[in-house]
Amino acid sequence: MINTTLCHIEKDGKYLMLHRVKKENDVNHDKWIAIGGKFEQNESPEECNRREVLEETGLTLGEVRYCGIVTFVSDKYPTEYMHIFHTTNFSGNIKPCDEGELCWVPIKQIYNLPIWQGDKIFLKLIEEKVPFFSLKLEYQDETLKKAILNDKPLKLA
Repeated sequence: MINTTLCHIEKDGKYLMLHRVKKENDVNHDKWIAIGGKFEQNESPEECNRREVLEETGLTLGEVRYCGIVTFVSDKYPTEYMHIFHTTNFSGNIKPCDEGELCWVPIKQIYNLPIWQGDKIFLKLIEEKVPFFSLKLEYQDETLKKAILNDKPLKLA
């Protein structure tokens, strides 16, 4: 099992997104995702989140909201626990990222980009400021087959 973070950094109605186009053999290749990455030894979710944001963007986070955890289950990849964060509080200047292109994207436009289908679910939960959530997403290949929010199945569109 893998532990990761995703931080949705917001400014002026936009999220800082990473278009994953630079790494070979990338599960997220050509997808748009929030900023984040894998835990290092002995890191808490908050420590991993701050480190990954600084490494990938050059930004230093101020206060963040720990929004929830997503259990990502796939028939192709190991189970992943994604710790989801949101902030409007950061400082510094954006630097180039070796994993892809960083871009400020209007939040409503993100839904039209190539993103994981399940990301649309937790993006709405973040937007609606839903209290801490647990979301399980089950994929077959790249197709979302089941979503369970706080132990209740969701109807998929």
